[in-house]
Amino acid sequence: MDAARVTSKGQVTIPKAVRQRLGIREGSRVAFDVKGERVELRVLVVHGAEQNRSVFGMLRSKRSPVPADFDPASLLRPGRK
Repeated sequence: MDAARVTSKGQVTIPKAVRQRLGIREGSRVAFDVKGERVELRVLVVHGAEQNRSVFGMLRSKRSPVPADFDPASLLRPGRK
């Protein structure tokens, strides 16, 4: 059995062997269920839109942002649809 100490902020470090076995990485979501005198930790699986939000803004671009008044249709050649 692995043990950990609770910090003054109520934080606990999950032992490396447990993190590896459960696939817990930085940013992983976990849930806690209290059952009597025990606490059960479950790894949450992130789906769809929440998964997209979790990585939003992680990539950097060297390009300047597109102006709010930019019209992509202005790039089309005349007479082309």
